[in-house]
Amino acid sequence: MAHSSTHRPAILNLLSVVGDIFSGIYDALIRLGEANTKVIKIKQLSELTDEELAARGLKREDIVRLVMAGVY
Repeated sequence: MAHSSTHRPAILNLLSVVGDIFSGIYDALIRLGEANTKVIKIKQLSELTDEELAARGLKREDIVRLVMAGVY
C-alpha cells in the first residue's frame, strides 16, 4: 500500500500563518481609517444648517446613508 502526502515544511506553514495575521491586522486598520473618515464627514455635514445642506442638494435625513454609500 502506497501513501503519498504533500507536507509543507514547518517554516513555510509558520510564515503563512504569520502572513495571514499581518494581513488581517492591515485590513482591520484600513477599515478603521475608512470608517473614521466617514464619521468625520457625517459630523461635518451634520453641523451645517438646513439651508447650507439644501444649497448642496442634501437633506439632513440623507446624510448618513449618502456618506456611508460613498456618494457624498
